[in-house]
Amino acid sequence: MEDITEKMKGFVSATKEKTTSAITSVTGDKKNRNLESSRIDDAQPGHYITTQFGTRINHTDDSLKVGERGPTLLEDFHFREKITHFDHERIPERAVHARGAAAHGYFELDESLAKYTKAGVLTETSRKTPVFVRFSTVLGSKGSADTVRDVRGFAVRFYTDEGNWDLVGNNMPVFFIQDAIKFPDIIHAGKPEPHNELPQAQTAHDNFWDFISLTPEASHMIMWALSDRAIPRSYRMMQGFGVHSFILVNESGEKHFVKFHWTPTLGAHSLVWDEAQKLGGQDPDFHRRDLWEAIDNGFYPEWKFGVQIFTEEEAEGWDFDILDSTKIIPEELVPVKYIGKMVLNRNPDNYFSETEQVAYCVVCFPMLILK
Repeated sequence: MEDITEKMKGFVSATKEKTTSAITSVTGDKKNRNLESSRIDDAQPGHYITTQFGTRINHTDDSLKVGERGPTLLEDFHFREKITHFDHERIPERAVHARGAAAHGYFELDESLAKYTKAGVLTETSRKTPVFVRFSTVLGSKGSADTVRDVRGFAVRFYTDEGNWDLVGNNMPVFFIQDAIKFPDIIHAGKPEPHNELPQAQTAHDNFWDFISLTPEASHMIMWALSDRAIPRSYRMMQGFGVHSFILVNESGEKHFVKFHWTPTLGAHSLVWDEAQKLGGQDPDFHRRDLWEAIDNGFYPEWKFGVQIFTEEEAEGWDFDILDSTKIIPEELVPVKYIGKMVLNRNPDNYFSETEQVAYCVVCFPMLILK
């Protein structure tokens, strides 16, 4: 009886192998061709796993423990990051910058800043650094219109060899407040009225103007917000600014202050108010559609990357605080020097996993820049 059972098992196994072989001979080549473009050999030199902040890791299957069978250690930053990412795969809508559009591209340096910084991305002209850029409105919900009057977010992630560098800015060079503790207040003031949730993605209501009237430091920014800069023609035709003053540190430990600028090669263009209102009704997705279709058709948007560099001694002679984000550094004092360019040439493959889940971090500096 046992011999018969073993023979039956052998017959079934041989039949399975023949069937599998027959199917593979018919479909295998076509399937392989379809998959070939998506295959990556992770054993190749230069292929490695990183954390979300770009730190290389060589193992992702075991957490740090106390001893062989002890409890997991909280100092295992990779374990905490991996679990936190999993816990947030279904994320709530952002409080600000909820509505966004993004694209992949690259940054190239034309002129080295080795005199001012030791960061490879700003010193090695032979590098081609991948970037991921997210544009957004600030106040509106995820389902609001693109062409509302609002500040626009302009966030750039550089995937440098030393780790990720997130340059998080806006399309205006200043901001409403001097102290970050007021940030919840300005956002709450700009959001829709609490009793009726009106108006959406707009600040034409009493709460906002009460805040502005009681906050004189916001006067500069409100002039920008009421200008044509608040209704851009396209994300491709919009300037970007780092807003804050940052510090570059060179190999000798010497420090210089810097302001960052993005200037579109297409020029900065805006809608008129009547156009913005009509487009908000006819095509609420106007800006994100414009960006997607331009890249899809090979019209890759490009920005020049500029810097204003100055010393602490120079700053001490000016009658304003360079750390005050409601102020600009006048170009008459420090001209913008253009040192590179950024090109966006690829649309995301998945909106949720890329555009929606990207989390820029303003303290993410790969050993190069201090805020």
